[in-house]
Amino acid sequence: MSVDAIKAVVRRFNEEVIAKGDRAAFEALIDPDFVNRSAPPGAPNGPESMWNTFANVLRPALANLSVTIHDQIAEGDKVTTRKTITGIHNGTLMGIEATGRTVAIDVIDVIRISNGRYAEHWGLNTLATVLAQLKS
Repeated sequence: MSVDAIKAVVRRFNEEVIAKGDRAAFEALIDPDFVNRSAPPGAPNGPESMWNTFANVLRPALANLSVTIHDQIAEGDKVTTRKTITGIHNGTLMGIEATGRTVAIDVIDVIRISNGRYAEHWGLNTLATVLAQLKS
């Protein structure tokens, strides 16, 4: 796949899966052997763990969830994306009751694409900082 094509896969995943919660798009864009290299030690790291993060953690807690992609750099079969996930904290987020506040989670992730699908993920984000701010 071309660099533009693999960047498009990542953009589509962010728009359709993360922002819209589209399960069919998730199934089309995730490799059955996907591995989340950033999963905590001992935690599930396959496709369903990635779906769970969006469908059962972020989306129920954040109204008007959106993803803004700031930068994308691609080389070979990998795409690095700097983005911000935003929403209104209107549901319980990792044990923190709704505050009504706007949250912004900054993310940098690297995705390896294989056959047009997410095969591996590495990432860093500011979710811990956001959670600490919501508690204060």
